[in-house]
Amino acid sequence: MSPDTVDTEPNAEHRELVSMLSRQGVQATFVTCAEDVPTSDEHDDAPETTLALIDSAYLTSAELAQCVHECGDKGVPVIVVTPGRRVADLDESLRIADFIVAPVDPDELVVRARRSLRGDSSEREDPEGVIRIGDLVIDPTSHEVTIGGQRIGLRFKEYELLRVLAESPGRVFKREALLSSVWGYDYFGGTRTVDVHIRRLRSKIEVSERTFIETIWNVGYRFAET
Repeated sequence: MSPDTVDTEPNAEHRELVSMLSRQGVQATFVTCAEDVPTSDEHDDAPETTLALIDSAYLTSAELAQCVHECGDKGVPVIVVTPGRRVADLDESLRIADFIVAPVDPDELVVRARRSLRGDSSEREDPEGVIRIGDLVIDPTSHEVTIGGQRIGLRFKEYELLRVLAESPGRVFKREALLSSVWGYDYFGGTRTVDVHIRRLRSKIEVSERTFIETIWNVGYRFAET
């Protein structure tokens, strides 16, 4: 099933779970893409959906990621219903509020739904040490970098360069300072190494014409203040 396909005939279990949540004051909908989520603008006589449920058993990993992304753009929290055998396959970078293993326990779903609605990701505090600048997130514990929830694959030196720059937005770093901070004071390579790694780093993180790293000619680089 493609992410553009609307599941117009949800199975009986889906209907029962949605009805049960409604009785508990939670307006939820099983979706296969964000267009499945009704809003009050589309149906004035219907309550606005506050939670999206996605059954991953019916979607490929790519379709699931697309559906979660589209729901996130609509500001609708997502709970993924996943078979036990697919729990390990869930992408940790997906912007989901929670997941629950099928077959679904109704009482557990109610608890997770209410917690998800209370704990909207925009209100959660980042773990200590995490650097967040706009939609760019740098996690020094896992050495992971995400942009808009999408994981960016960086080599260690690229990651270290980004971390050093992002920790001090607006500060201009000379190439020699970056070389010393990232490669060590006893590194025998030239500052050209910094330029090469900055170029590779930019190619990976600067999408949609967004500039994170600015060049200060004849001096070095700085992380753009936002």
